[in-house]
Amino acid sequence: MHKIEPSELVLQPDNSIYHLKLHPEQLAKNVIVVGDPGRVKVISNYFDRIDHKVSNREIVTHTGILNNTPITVMSTGMGTDNIDIVLNELDALVNIDIENRTIKAEKKSLNIIRIGTCGAMQKEIPVNSFVASSFGLGLDGLMNFYEFEQTDEENQLLTAFYEQTNYARTFAQPYFVKASNQLLDLFKNDCHIGITATAPGFYGPQGRMLRIPLKEKQLNEKLNQFNYNNHQIVNFEMETSALYGLSRAMGHNACTVCVAVANRFAKEFSKDYKPPLKKLIELTLSKLTELS
Repeated sequence: MHKIEPSELVLQPDNSIYHLKLHPEQLAKNVIVVGDPGRVKVISNYFDRIDHKVSNREIVTHTGILNNTPITVMSTGMGTDNIDIVLNELDALVNIDIENRTIKAEKKSLNIIRIGTCGAMQKEIPVNSFVASSFGLGLDGLMNFYEFEQTDEENQLLTAFYEQTNYARTFAQPYFVKASNQLLDLFKNDCHIGITATAPGFYGPQGRMLRIPLKEKQLNEKLNQFNYNNHQIVNFEMETSALYGLSRAMGHNACTVCVAVANRFAKEFSKDYKPPLKKLIELTLSKLTELS
């Protein structure tokens, strides 16, 4: 059986996975990922008990029990590059025999829900409301590095996207990835639903200009106007496309739910997004325990 070399599957001296610093038994099947390390404690405070607390760099992990359901909450930091690290290492913990460095014959699937914040891209989506991502639109290019087969629907969305927006071919090739239907259905009655554009940065890649002029000055307007088979781009953030693409490639379920802290077309920003974020956390925990 093929063994994965130490340079490819990197481990800590105690045989924990390199960046997450976790052992397989410290991970639950149901995983909540957040960008902010400080948000981990906010969520785990709801647990009936916490069995594991591990931190390394910006990655903080708490695993515990809520209503008899094991849950892991983990910070990823910001950006699709961090998601690439976290998702690959989460998958390694459940689908690779770490001690023997071999891929397991029987694969396990995780349920991964990202709780985050975003900027709404449609004027009718109020600040402080909830948004669930039906698709991730990757402007980041990450999945172009992987063998990754897209569905006919996703390819049709990409064709329509190029046709409607005249998106610059000099940028990384975009990609669309659908959410897990099972997880998205948990939130369909509580959230605005639509495509989430995932950007590889907060400023220029999201159409913000401070001192450096932008190559694509109408990016936000083009995203706002895109519509294919009633699929619209409803928000901007920095992680979802990679989360969806890697999860599907590895056989995991993934969904993103966010609080809209800004509306880019109403030119509004939340005065205090913490109360709605608290409600979104409580909603997500409730849905996860129901799922189990």
